[in-house]
Amino acid sequence: MGKTIMTVDDSSSVRQMVSFTLKDAGYSVVEAVDGKDALQKLQGQVDMIITDLNMPNMDGIELIKNVRATAGYKFIPIVMLTTESQNEKKQEGKQAGASGWIVKPFKPPQILAVVQKLLK
Repeated sequence: MGKTIMTVDDSSSVRQMVSFTLKDAGYSVVEAVDGKDALQKLQGQVDMIITDLNMPNMDGIELIKNVRATAGYKFIPIVMLTTESQNEKKQEGKQAGASGWIVKPFKPPQILAVVQKLLK
């Protein structure tokens, strides 16, 4: 059984691209439209989260803080996938508990390289 990765993004085209890339590589994927949706769907086996930063209802930073505060998910890898590339935002993400950062637009091999590195 492959590992399960949750992708969280308010853009359906980005979610589809990430999902397609991951499924193609043999991963199971759970999709969420924002942080609130992600927290509701975060049950059972999720091995990693790839989340956007800027989303309605609950942004990526808030999502990370909430996930890190949840016992079973305290240490799972969480990668920010965002158009933001400023150092302040990266620091904010790191402080919240992000494991990595990918800047959009991205190429599928980039995502797979990060996923494989973090899921070892």
